[in-house]
Amino acid sequence: MSDSHLTFYSPSSILPLLPIFFFVFFILIKRKQTKPRLNLPPGNMGWPFLGETIGYLKPYSATTIGEFMEQHIARYGTIYKSKLFGEPAIVSADAGLNRFILQNEGKLFECSYPRSIGGILGKWSMLVLVGDMHRDMRVISLNFLSHARLRTHLLKEVEKHTLLVLNSWNQNCTFSAQDEAKKFTFNLMAKHIMSMDPGEIETEQLKKEYVTFMKGVVSAPLNLPGTAYRKALKSRSTILKFIEGKMEERVKRIQEGNEGLEEDDLLNWVLKHSNLSTEQILDLILSLLFAGHETSSVAIALAIYFLPGCPQAMQQLREEHSEIARAKKQAGEVELTWDDYKRMEFTHCVVNETLRLGNVVRFLHRKALKDVNYKGYDIPCGWKVLPVIAAVHLDPSLFDQPQHFNPWRWQNNGGRGGSCPSKNAANNNFLPFGGGSRLCAGSELAKLEMAVFIHHLILNYHWELAETDQAFAYPFVDFPKGLPIRVQAHSLI
Repeated sequence: MSDSHLTFYSPSSILPLLPIFFFVFFILIKRKQTKPRLNLPPGNMGWPFLGETIGYLKPYSATTIGEFMEQHIARYGTIYKSKLFGEPAIVSADAGLNRFILQNEGKLFECSYPRSIGGILGKWSMLVLVGDMHRDMRVISLNFLSHARLRTHLLKEVEKHTLLVLNSWNQNCTFSAQDEAKKFTFNLMAKHIMSMDPGEIETEQLKKEYVTFMKGVVSAPLNLPGTAYRKALKSRSTILKFIEGKMEERVKRIQEGNEGLEEDDLLNWVLKHSNLSTEQILDLILSLLFAGHETSSVAIALAIYFLPGCPQAMQQLREEHSEIARAKKQAGEVELTWDDYKRMEFTHCVVNETLRLGNVVRFLHRKALKDVNYKGYDIPCGWKVLPVIAAVHLDPSLFDQPQHFNPWRWQNNGGRGGSCPSKNAANNNFLPFGGGSRLCAGSELAKLEMAVFIHHLILNYHWELAETDQAFAYPFVDFPKGLPIRVQAHSLI
């Protein structure tokens, strides 16, 4: 570049511009001064970019809220600010704010999971969808998991798959209760969604890919060679190709009029009764396989873990299920009916207490759609909001001795466990399946699975923990050793 292209500004040429600079500077300062000051909750934003994410996600016992939450609540209260997952956030361990967030889904707040979750579950996954598309996908799920279908079809399938797993157990052998629970829920969902039979080669191949996929879902989102996340993305591709192959076969059969009665499954229902694209159907099936398998299996493993520590609850379960079994034998019935399920009153208390104490879903991801003021605190538009369900379930001001496994707390007063002024108030604080317009579509199926599994487990086996193990929150709940148990067969009938 020649000297002729260089431009130099002399002090005299800049001086006339100084009043303009001062005027703009004055306006900016004035605007900043007149802007209302936000009354954010107290808290600590932590390190640049990372914030406090590492401390927040540090593993801890699943029957506690962890050291990080305990320290923050003690220092700042049940509502505090932080920086988590790369964003400024409001964390709520407050029962009232949690309900407020869930009740205002789509109005003041909306679902907002980290991008890595959408990357692995798919952009059409029910977990990450918002607005009308989420509503449409949820309606499909609710139609297929209707009360009538639970009674007439799913109860029979749940019992069949429970017995298939329990009858494979050998006495005095040590095995992973967590793996057995996962086997049960995976087989049930594979049958329910795509009419795949347990033990078949294609079912076992799909299960193998799914295990790899799940390891990536709950791992750090590092898309690098050799990482669990990269392997999971590869398994996701394999699983989607498999599901798409099933779809093509099914469409051909429907067109030829060669449908089998056994194909009364979700895939057939969606192909016949929805206008979803192929990509949307694939993501829907993958997300339902994930949601229907993972959370239910963890809840069943938690029940197996909690019950040996409460002999009185075990005895009451034996009495309840023995009575149901004897009545069925006298009536000449074999399969459980819906009336039998409704008679499992104490079992329902055990299910509730397992979900309350174990907290399969620890917290939810939301973001503020508008500036929100709650009890004097400002929640700025665009900020991440994390309602921590576990913190409410383990709050001693809401549940007496919250870290004790006490199913009887659900018998008389809705869960508090002591003198409680309002049964409804206690129930409003119990949100194991979320709430509002995003209440888990499979909540009733999950409770049915737990009750039926407990029914046959109690009637046919005595079990004990073979090794010391406990549930940890990573934040997903998992047993580090797989919950090894040893069983002995017995019959209470």
